Amino acid sequence: MQPPLQQDENGTTEAASETSPPPGSRPGLTLVATPIGNLGDLAPRALATLRAADAVLCEDTRVTAPMLARHGVSAKLLPLHEHNEEAATPRLVTRMAAGERLALVSDAGTPLMSDPGYQLVRAAIAGGIAVSAVPGPNAAVMALTLSGLPPHPFLFQGFLPPREAARAAALARLRAAERAGLSATLIFYEAPHRLAETLAAMATALGPRPAAVARELTKRFEEVRRGTLEELAAHYQANAARGEVVLVVGPAGDEPPEAEASLDERLRAALAAGESLRDAAALVATATGLPRKQVYARALQLRGAE
Repeated sequence: MQPPLQQDENGTTEAASETSPPPGSRPGLTLVATPIGNLGDLAPRALATLRAADAVLCEDTRVTAPMLARHGVSAKLLPLHEHNEEAATPRLVTRMAAGERLALVSDAGTPLMSDPGYQLVRAAIAGGIAVSAVPGPNAAVMALTLSGLPPHPFLFQGFLPPREAARAAALARLRAAERAGLSATLIFYEAPHRLAETLAAMATALGPRPAAVARELTKRFEEVRRGTLEELAAHYQANAARGEVVLVVGPAGDEPPEAEASLDERLRAALAAGESLRDAAALVATATGLPRKQVYARALQLRGAE
């Protein structure tokens, strides 16, 4: 088997070798994807980066420490989570500017995907700090590829609000965006104890839709169940879900009344979804193929009339 090819900074292609500098060996921040269940999925480059880091930033040391110990990695762990990220970021940027190599991991999967780290990445970029990544497991993408639903375009939504009213409002905004032209497979994370009620709320808000529930991905009891939103809601109402859950929902189908909706109706739907005037015009222009200036001008007229 031929060794993989890589390009140096001058664009020269050569075979990668074990003597190449390990990722994360230079000062800066490296985002490291970690297993979403099966610990055997931690990549060799990820291990090399974690070993080379001066410190590993993690959501919960109680989760990351056993994973590293299993692979014989001894690293200094620093907590970075939603409650301390804002306060910790300036200090961490200062450390990287002074030459330290920091690695960022989440409890599972790819950092920043419904996990902490965005503020730190933004601050590092603004401070001229090198930011790189070691790709790897991601539950949302894996669920999408297993769902049997259109793989692109897709819209990753993360977690919906847990409270019924806020969740209904979020789904209503999505539905309004679809009426304005959005057509994409939707991906959500959800807690197992809320899965049945979330599926039922989606069936009400989005209408008949094919969907898939991916559960315990890469683990012993991995399951992907496919059906309509109503069918899945009924199943999980009778059979409580366990473990980590990803919910994939198919795009809106062809709906003649809405497909023939006037420009004004599309714009009103986009604005009702919370879009700014400029973003609403851009969204509707893309959906209809009309010139953006024409759509924006009409949006201004509608806003003035209202």
